[in-house]
Amino acid sequence: LKHYISNLLPIIYWIHRYNLTWLVSDIIAGVTVGIVAVPQGMGYAKIANLSPQYGLYSSFVGLCLYCFFGTSKDISIGPTAVMSLLVGQTVTNVTASGQYTAPQVAVVLSLFGGFIALFIGLVRLGILVDFIPGPAIAGFMTGSSITISVGQWPKLFGMKSVNTHDSAYLIFGNFFRYLPEARLDAAFGIVGLVWLYSVRWGTGYLTKKYPKHEKIFFFANIMRNGVLVIFGTLIAFLINIGRDTSPISILKTVPSGFTAMAVPTVDVNLVSQVAGTLPSVVIILILEHVAIAKSFGRINNYKIDADQEIIAIGAANVIGSFFGAYPNTGSFSRTAITARSGARTPMSGVFSALVVLLCLYALTPAFYYIPDAILSAIIIHAVADLVSGPKFLRQLYRVNLFELFTFAAAVLITFFTNVEYGIYVSVILSIAALLLRIARPRYSVLGRIPNDTTTTKHDENTHYIYVKQDHQTLHHLVEAPPSGVVIFRFDESLTYPNAGFISDKIMHYIQDNFNSGTPPPTTKGERAWNDRHSDTASSNTDQTAGNNDDSELPKLRAIVLDCSAINHLDSTGVQTLLDLKLTINRFAGYEVEWHFAAIATPSIRSALITGGFG
Repeated sequence: LKHYISNLLPIIYWIHRYNLTWLVSDIIAGVTVGIVAVPQGMGYAKIANLSPQYGLYSSFVGLCLYCFFGTSKDISIGPTAVMSLLVGQTVTNVTASGQYTAPQVAVVLSLFGGFIALFIGLVRLGILVDFIPGPAIAGFMTGSSITISVGQWPKLFGMKSVNTHDSAYLIFGNFFRYLPEARLDAAFGIVGLVWLYSVRWGTGYLTKKYPKHEKIFFFANIMRNGVLVIFGTLIAFLINIGRDTSPISILKTVPSGFTAMAVPTVDVNLVSQVAGTLPSVVIILILEHVAIAKSFGRINNYKIDADQEIIAIGAANVIGSFFGAYPNTGSFSRTAITARSGARTPMSGVFSALVVLLCLYALTPAFYYIPDAILSAIIIHAVADLVSGPKFLRQLYRVNLFELFTFAAAVLITFFTNVEYGIYVSVILSIAALLLRIARPRYSVLGRIPNDTTTTKHDENTHYIYVKQDHQTLHHLVEAPPSGVVIFRFDESLTYPNAGFISDKIMHYIQDNFNSGTPPPTTKGERAWNDRHSDTASSNTDQTAGNNDDSELPKLRAIVLDCSAINHLDSTGVQTLLDLKLTINRFAGYEVEWHFAAIATPSIRSALITGGFG
């Protein structure tokens, strides 16, 4: 118990070794990420239909708390694009009645989503993450990024007539419908996008040309968001001098400090209204965070504890709800910056949090004139990296068409409805595909290829390689096994979902390819009541006797099961094999030999012996 409790706070194991070298590296990385987190946090809060300060609250709490609970030195917790979109869509639906405010809805999502994640981590159920494959995640991430980007177009152009709370396809259509209403905001937004991409591509080009100055170009690239906000705000301030109303949409007043800090309001009716969204909130919380943590752990050669990471994200959201934060999780873009900035420990997040805290208490008056179009440009630029490109789609097409279908379904459903449905559909399709593979495994009847294919004379010393009889490239070399012997291989464990399927396939093959030792019924009274083929067979007996003489088929002597792919055998599987053995013996009219080859584990051998095969 003591070991379990101490593992909940990994900081205990490294804080006593903290040194000046680590401190300098963490300060540099932390400040760098903090500069990026501030404009991103305010922009993502707008996606969540919240005031900008709520993005800063979420950034501060996540960054500050993670170092106590986390096992990754690189991860940066805070608002993310996909989570903000989900929160925003939920806020829109719940607040439509006017009974609750947007912050109340967001805080309840953070509180209960955090509690669920915390429970999953504490009981070590992080393995659940592995049941959702990459294509499903990529699907709703791509759909979400497209939806977010399209939702920012009207703000980028200063268009007031487009309802950005609609589904993405409606926003897309209305954007072009009301395009003539574009205002001066478009100049800020388009120039902002040009600046962001120009700096990104320019620094990338210069890094390749002058690799010695890579660090300088890297930090210049990181500063592009901050520089854009500073100059955009300055220009907006200048054009508003002497005006009562602004010609562009600006952020306006951002309250200083933690004005929303309070015990979350837990209203039963409110909880019931957001309950349907909580599973998708938890899925995004855990999936985004654990996937990013594992990815950067592999890149930088260290291991993370998935269950502990889930505890960290759960604790950050539960505690964050008392600060007015909305659900936050690991951010890929900011984590990448943390890693490249040279962070040495999770403490870098604390220094990022201090930058956010400084902005909350000292710089909020300067946020008044930040143009909304500038924040929209930053958001569009950030979410573009979440879109899976043609290379990924080609890979799915070549590897697995069903995964491509899952990806496409998630993208389209997210675009035409909302991200919640996109998540649920992608998860359901992925689990259905997994269950289908288990319940309907691929199978093959094996033949053999002699090691020495230069001669047709083989003796008992000849060694064989066993492959599918209809092998795509080697079929011309494949020899049938000895007469009366059949070899089966199934590419899945033998368990209750697939036992009946496997039994049927074996029996059908034997009936079609081997001579039955049981004479067929000669009178109607001897026929089985459920034999649908007897009438047809009897009416055509004279016509087919010469063509389909069952006596020409070989007699079945032995069945060999290749167990190399069977890693688990349950009681249903054993009983199915016993029933199949009896059925085949009745079909043959005598006892047929059974042999099991390449048994993978002692437990399978023990189960077969217990069942009577040994």
